[in-house]
Parts: sequence; C-alpha cells; structure tokens
Amino acid sequence: MPTLICNCNDTMPLDGAALSGNVPVPAGGVKTPLKVHRLLCRREIGDFTAALAGTDDVIVACTQERALFTEVAARRQAEGTMTAPVRFVNIRETGGWSQGARRDPKTANAKIAALLAAAALPDPDPVPVVDYRSGGAVLVLGPADRAIPWAGKLAEAGLDVAVLLSAAAGAMAPAGLPASRAFPVHSGKLVKLGGWLGAFEASWETGAGRSNPIDLDLCTRCNACIDACPEDAIDFSYQVDLDRCRSHRACVKACGAAAAIDFDRPAAIATERFDLVFDLADTPAFRMHAPPQGYLYAGADALRQQAQALTLVQLVGEFEKPKFFQYKEKLCAHGRNQTTGCTACIDICSTEAIHSQWHDGRGRIEVTPNLCMGCGACTTVCPSGAISYAYPKPDHLGERLRTLLSAYRAAGGRDAALLLHGEEHGNAPILALGRAARAGQAHGMPPNVIPVGLFHPAACGLELWLAAICWGAGRVAVMLTGDEAPQYRTALAAQVAVGQAILAGLGYDGECLSLVDGPDAATLDAQLSALAAPGSNRPAAPPAAFHAAAAKRETLDFALDHLVRNAPRPAASVALPAGAPLGAVAVDTGRCTLCMACVGACPAQALRDNPERPVLGLLERNCVQCGLCEKTCPEDAITLVPRLLTGEQARRTVTLAETQPFHCIRCAKPFGTAQMVHTMLARLGSHPAFAGEAAERLKMCGDCRVVDMMEKNSGEASGNALQ
Repeated sequence: MPTLICNCNDTMPLDGAALSGNVPVPAGGVKTPLKVHRLLCRREIGDFTAALAGTDDVIVACTQERALFTEVAARRQAEGTMTAPVRFVNIRETGGWSQGARRDPKTANAKIAALLAAAALPDPDPVPVVDYRSGGAVLVLGPADRAIPWAGKLAEAGLDVAVLLSAAAGAMAPAGLPASRAFPVHSGKLVKLGGWLGAFEASWETGAGRSNPIDLDLCTRCNACIDACPEDAIDFSYQVDLDRCRSHRACVKACGAAAAIDFDRPAAIATERFDLVFDLADTPAFRMHAPPQGYLYAGADALRQQAQALTLVQLVGEFEKPKFFQYKEKLCAHGRNQTTGCTACIDICSTEAIHSQWHDGRGRIEVTPNLCMGCGACTTVCPSGAISYAYPKPDHLGERLRTLLSAYRAAGGRDAALLLHGEEHGNAPILALGRAARAGQAHGMPPNVIPVGLFHPAACGLELWLAAICWGAGRVAVMLTGDEAPQYRTALAAQVAVGQAILAGLGYDGECLSLVDGPDAATLDAQLSALAAPGSNRPAAPPAAFHAAAAKRETLDFALDHLVRNAPRPAASVALPAGAPLGAVAVDTGRCTLCMACVGACPAQALRDNPERPVLGLLERNCVQCGLCEKTCPEDAITLVPRLLTGEQARRTVTLAETQPFHCIRCAKPFGTAQMVHTMLARLGSHPAFAGEAAERLKMCGDCRVVDMMEKNSGEASGNALQ
C-alpha cells in the first residue's frame, strides 16, 4: 500500500526507516524505508500522481492539502489513469509539531507509525442506510417581525413556505404581511411538533383563549380593522394585541362580510405536514439536546438566523445516513412480566429516538432510525450489548485500537495513552493545539498520546477501554468539548468509575481511565500534560493476544480475564459502584419462597432453577445487574450486589437458596416448596373461602384439589337428595 509522508518543509523530525516498520507491503514486495518528502504538495506532487497508477489504496499523511490531492486524484480518475482510492491521515498537528516530538523524536515517530498502520486497515463493512426525502416545504415559526421577512426570503429562494405566527401579538413586521398571498400565513398556538427531515407534522390551536381573533386565511388585508380600532391594537401583521383591546368590536363591524374577525371562534386544531421547520420563536419547539434533522432553531439571533437559513436551503432533495445501531431483542434487559428493568438507553438518548414497546408482558426498546444521530451513547451504557454500534462495529473499532497500540510498541514507543475524541467537535481544538505548538505557544500533543477520532466520544465504552489497557495502553482518556449532551458526561464518568474500581481493585494503580476537557486548545494543552504521564507504576504485563469481539460482553470477558491473570495484587472479588454491569444477587433465604419468578424474569440466564428439586442458582458471569429479578420478586427477597468476582467461581452456578419440596397430603406427589406452601397458608388462612377443611386443599396438588372439591360437592348433593 503506497504510503506518502512529508515533513512539511522540514518542520517535523520524521524517520523514514522507523516509520516503514509498520507499513503493509504487497505480497512478494520488499520492505524499504519510506521516502520522507519535504514538499509533497508542491514540487514533489509527481510522486503522488505516480502512486495513483497502482491498484492499492494510497495513504497520504497530510490533511492540510487534502483538497489539492483530492482534486489531482479526481483529474486522474477522469482521465482513466487512476484506480486507487486515497486515504488521508494527520501526523502534523497530532504529533509532529509538538514540542515533545522535538525532544523525543523516537517516541513521536512511533506514534506516527501507529497512525499510519491504523490508516491502512480495511474500511468498516457497509451497513444499511436511512433515507430522507425533502421537497422543500418549510414551516416558519415565530413572531411576525422575524417570521414574515424570512418567509419572504425563503420563498424567493424557491422553497414552499408556510408561516405560523406566535399566538400572542408580537412586534409589527417591517412591512406587515405581504400585499399579495405569496405564502400561507397562520396564527395560533403550536400544540404539537414531531418528525424529522422530510416528515414533520405540526398541529396548532386556533380560536381559543388568547389566540389571534383574525383568521389570516379569510383576511383580505383591506386594513379596515386597523383604521377602525380605537386602541391601535391591530398592526399590519393582522394580529390583535389582546392586552390593549377593550372589546369595542369596531374591527368586527368594519370587517363586515369578509367575516375574518371572530372573538368567539371555537377552538380548533389544524394539522399539516412539512419537510423542514425554521424556528424563530424565543423558545425552541424541541427541547432535547439534539433536535431532529431538518429542524433549525435560530430564535432572535440575527447571525444565527443567517447561518440556519443558509443550511435550510441546502436541505432539499434526497439524503441518506448510515443506520448506526444494531439491536438484538433476546439480549435486551428492558422488561419482562410487565416489569421494567433496564432503561439506560432510553434515559441517555439525546434525540429521544428510543422508547419502550411492550407485547404480551415482554418489554423491548424501539429506535426511530431517522431520529438517531449516531452518538452511540446508548450502546455504551447498555449492560448486555443488546444494542450495539454498527458503523463501525465494535470489533472493527477494537481492531483499530489494537493496531495502534501494537504498531506503537513495535516501533519502540513507551507509555502509550489513547485520547478518544469526537471528530465533529474534537478535531478543531486538536488542530489548533498543533498550530500553537508549532509557534511555540503551547506544548502540543505529547509524543506518547495517540489521538483516536470517533464519530462521537460516547460511542466507545468500558469493554474497549479495558481491552485497550490489556493491549498495552497505560492510560485511556475520553476527550469532551462541552458540545455533548450533559447526560453523556454523567454516563461516561460513571463508566470511568467502574473501570477504575476494577483496575484499582486488582492492583493497577494510578489513573488509568479518565475524562479530559478540551473545549479549546489552551484547556486541552493543560490537561494533556497530565495525561502524558504514565498511568500506573505496575510491572509491565504481556500485551493481550485476544481480538475484540462483535459481542460486548464477550470482549469484556476477554479483558477481565487478562486483567485478573496479570493482576499486580490478585483479589477474589472487587466491589464496584452502583450501576455497574457486573455483579451478583443476594437472596434473603428467610423470605424467598423459591417461586422462581426471578428466573423467568432474568434476560441473561444468570439466575437458574433446577428441574429436579427446588434450588435457585446464579451464574454470576452472566449477570448484567439490570434489576429485573429485584423488581419482580414478590417477597422483596433479592438485592443487587455490584462486584467483580474473579476466578472460576464466576463461571460456576452457585446455590443462592434451596428448600425441601412440599408433598401433596393426598397423593404424596411433590409440588411447590415447603416455604411457599407455609407462606400461602399464613396469608390465606384468615380468608373465609379457606376456612376449616378448605384450608387442607392448599396442601394438595392441583389435581387432588379438584378431585377433593368434586367429592365434597357430590357428597353434599347425595345428602340433600336423601333429605
């Protein structure tokens, strides 16, 4: 795979021989040191065009001139002389320009070698796509002074515009409503807005309370009402200011046959569909952190209005995005037996794309793919792996992390620290930090800190963090910029706390997992200095040989096994914070009747019964701490115990409660448990239906109970006949 590196006019200490160690070589090829270009984007552009003639992907270690290289490649493709796709990787701002790279070129080159090796990995497998179709029908919301001028501009741009003015009168639009009906204008209170790009549905209420008495669809804009109103309560947006109106109703008389003004109009709901929504109201219609695509909020901010309007006109046509998630219902711990267990994904979703769905007492979650923005937070907090990230899949991301760390180690790197960041908001401060370091105004990205761009920082969680520690990372940090939903920081901090508890409990001292704030270059620079320090003083352990699996719990098991085997201070068990996805259940045997309701509710087959005798067992390695057993237990006999149990005991079924079976007093067949029958007798003994001899039936199996009732009824009937 041709790999082109450039020291950017001698501003980076690149070692072609060191960097070539991890660059793939075609079958039968000979590994040679990489040529270090000085100005690949200028006088050495010929080397780039020559590389395009092959069939393998071309890796260009420069993102500064991506547009130039892409343009050259496009020309070659048009000429029919290019067959190789081009990949780009940044080595300048992410490593080569840091002050630490100049002090420690060997470690800096090891990091660059790792970045090049990761860039050579195959692309993720394709996934299904989610389609959007927008015809340009836009609803403009807000007061007249904002909505009317923008509606006119959008109509001139070719969009199909409708306006819904705020129910209360606002300031007069500069020129009022258009003199001609260029677009429909409605007035009322927005009561419902839902949907997404190409499929919004808006409902608004008219004719009730303090809504505008003027029906703007009937209004001819003759201005007779404005002239007649003694309080000047009507402006050229044809909204009645009800605070100024004194109910003279002169406007109604002036309107006459047009009948557009009615202060007693009954309430009505109007509903229409739109492709786009441009919201200029003081308060946004959608309150979630990430509103649906196609909804653009600007409020009263003039600059934001300009920017959002520019985006709006570009959202006409057909669009698609990856379907970012996969869902396996059989692993889901959301609900059983009409009881809700885990709601982690629903609680964290910043787009409100996830909701409960129940059928025959069984709960599952459903995700609206058009609302999903691909943050992956739901997959990170899911304890069972029922919902997983699909683009890329966990095993693909795991292979990327493993490749980075193995290539870094093979090139002589030390004390690797991974910095996971979202590409949308995280790239800007990282690039700014690199430029500041080149100018001597910052330290820059430390040589041992390897940045890993993700679609979103919440898309990678505990199992891959711990796997990275097993593969050789001294530290793993997640960079947040403040653009994330608040609940994401809370959830990631909780995951960090669980991971740190596991590592500390096994003797891996130091801060191995952490969150890093990077809203700007200066803040990020200060935090990276601490991150660059070794995360633990533990003795070096051999890097793990396992690969990440597609199943979350499988990868987590691999990582935990490796950490336990190499633990500096082995422990039989490690206490974990509440909410951890690992643990046991404690059973109060004095209250448990072994009804086995918990076994039926357990989605992970962690709780198990015995078909031959009344025994409740636990396979702790399977437990995801969803709480369904605790909530289902009719005796309140179960308590969750978050912990990590090490060794083989976690893989064996242990007995939590057992008792003797109760034998039917009539046929001696075992049914239920002694404790269950005694509890039933205690609870029902005072009930009239089970008084006297009837109480004995509670000690019978179902068949004998029926026979006993029939015999008793038959005897009573015979006695009555004799009488």
